[in-house]
Amino acid sequence: MKAILLKSPGRADNLYIGEAPTPQISNRQLLIKVRSCGVNRADILQREGKYPPPKGESPIIGLEVSGVVEEVGGECERFQAGDHVVALLAGGGYAEYVAVDESLVMPVPAGLSFEEAAGIAEVFITAYQALFYIAKLEKGQTALIHAGASGVGTAAIQLCHSIGAKSIVTAGSTEKIRFCEALGASSGINYRDTPAFDGHVLEHTGGKGADVIIDPIGASYFDRNLKAIATDGRWVLLAAMGGAKVPEMNLGKLLVKRVSLTGSTLRSRDSTYKARLVRQFSEQFLNSFESGALKPVIDQVFPWEEVAKAHRYMEQNRNTGKIILSITRE
Repeated sequence: MKAILLKSPGRADNLYIGEAPTPQISNRQLLIKVRSCGVNRADILQREGKYPPPKGESPIIGLEVSGVVEEVGGECERFQAGDHVVALLAGGGYAEYVAVDESLVMPVPAGLSFEEAAGIAEVFITAYQALFYIAKLEKGQTALIHAGASGVGTAAIQLCHSIGAKSIVTAGSTEKIRFCEALGASSGINYRDTPAFDGHVLEHTGGKGADVIIDPIGASYFDRNLKAIATDGRWVLLAAMGGAKVPEMNLGKLLVKRVSLTGSTLRSRDSTYKARLVRQFSEQFLNSFESGALKPVIDQVFPWEEVAKAHRYMEQNRNTGKIILSITRE
């Protein structure tokens, strides 16, 4: 099969389309012919040599795909050849075929294209895990969502709105803030104009602060997050795009506010955990894509021959929502 491979860790131009072995499936796996795959920040980190795949997983980049079931393992029960599906992966998505446990696969919601469906698995399940599994967000509470215009951010805004929770977002332009508000965010802060986002959060929560913080930024936002979070708040760290080391960290503030700070990555979770997550997300929210209550936000679709261009586009923070690679256009 053809796949997007890496000459050596480093620049986007090191990616190229080459030949790779077609994966063989086990009894509990499906072989999916990939139509589209999502581009994620983790893909860039892996390309740079900073985020290797978990042991035993494909070295090919790519954490989510949509496509058509080509082959079905003997113990699979939910899908058959020809079904249109979405899959959550630990690697291997930038390829013509992927092998994946049936438990990590969902049907493509009615009315969605393959390109739209490829924008569901990684970002919505990451947001679902952070908001509900870890942070236990409830109706009437407020979540501060950093990088609100990102794939995970746009998913988190919609999930908050769907349960009657408020979301306050940060993003890097007025246009992105307006987009987030149109998607359901209660308010937004352009961090380029207003670096002190904590004041905005306190003002819009009556001085209480955010019950939940979804944070892919890390160190550069640490002090202001501490000011912005409510007593007994839950703070979920998903990445460290703003650095991983906090100088002169004052743990006393975490202690006094009784803040729970949890780091989480989805990719490294075991298959049982991810299967449970996929099942519960599907049961609670998959129908919402068919009704239009939830939607994958797609910024750009690139043919996979332009993967380097797609990576550079993400690195420049130009996207609002998801970037998708399309292998076969309809």
